[in-house]
Amino acid sequence: MKQEMISYLSTCSDDIYELCKYLYNNPEDSYKETKSCKYISNFLSKYDFNVENNFLNLATSFRATKGTGYPKVCFLCEYDAVPGEGHLTGHNLLTATSISAALALGKIIDKIGGSLILIGCPGEYLGGTKSIMVKQGVFDDIDVVLLAHPDVVTSESGSSSAIIPLSIKYIGHNGLSFLNKGIYTSLDGILLTFNILNSLLKGFPEDVEINSILSKGGSTPLLIPLESEAKFYIRSKEMDVAKIAESKLREIAIYVSKLIRVQYSISLYEPENEELITNVVLNRLFSHNLKENGIINIDAPRDISAGLSLGLVSKTVPCIHPYISIVGDRDIKYGTKEFAESTISKHAMEQCTKAALSLAFTGYDILTQETLLSEVKNEFYKK
Repeated sequence: MKQEMISYLSTCSDDIYELCKYLYNNPEDSYKETKSCKYISNFLSKYDFNVENNFLNLATSFRATKGTGYPKVCFLCEYDAVPGEGHLTGHNLLTATSISAALALGKIIDKIGGSLILIGCPGEYLGGTKSIMVKQGVFDDIDVVLLAHPDVVTSESGSSSAIIPLSIKYIGHNGLSFLNKGIYTSLDGILLTFNILNSLLKGFPEDVEINSILSKGGSTPLLIPLESEAKFYIRSKEMDVAKIAESKLREIAIYVSKLIRVQYSISLYEPENEELITNVVLNRLFSHNLKENGIINIDAPRDISAGLSLGLVSKTVPCIHPYISIVGDRDIKYGTKEFAESTISKHAMEQCTKAALSLAFTGYDILTQETLLSEVKNEFYKK
């Protein structure tokens, strides 16, 4: 069966490359991936997938399926680009890898039983849509979710940070500043919040990091801004710890509002990111298949400080998020123009194929070996 997947995927290589190159040449902002989504959906229809567009009423999302019944293996696509910069983090190649894995596993799915699901997840750079999908129960009856991310180093799936993107706004008086010298302003509220937060940081849990920016507060010193806003990025290894910091920030906002008598509001300006929980059994299985497909040097599990929208999914269904090196030159840095250019190189496409087959093999193992799936789920429920 695995040899059949290898042979079949080789016949699709030209189409896969064209898809990857099309996404590279047509980068689109988060939630505006209209061309990308249409191209991918047409591509999957050509390869006999059942494609549902406008999935969950998300204009640039899709759900494609093959097979019937259980177990259910799911691959994910992300295809937004960095605004004005292009595919600096390789979402074009990530999508090509997931689709390649779906093609390979889809070729034999009717022979082995079970279902294959491929979901398009727009808007990753703005928090992503996976949290919406979790809340809508999309992953409730899926057995495993597999995703491999292009990078400069190959490493096993590890963890990510929990992120809470919090906005605090104050509303006060406006007008000419020289006519309102004795009045506290919305900007005073923001500045006082910053000062109190800086004083309290030493009492926060050690692994908490809070980045902040003044996002709204007037354009000239002659005018008092009616409304001022600060955005905070609360980061921690665990969401429970990040929530403690969030509660402190909310208390500060309430205190400042009462102290200087300005109105306040607090909201999330992006979806939260839970920390990623990697399923060790799936991780081990994928690494074995990666070596079988010719990628031998695999670093230890990587724990990243960034947030991943997959984190919430990993608390619903067993997941992995390994990293695959796509560069031959180790001087190339992740998140650069040079890295983006590397995503359409011959070497990157070769790595894409190896990673895709490893994802497909892992899916095949789960679909055909009941004991493996039991191991995966036993670990998941214990955690």
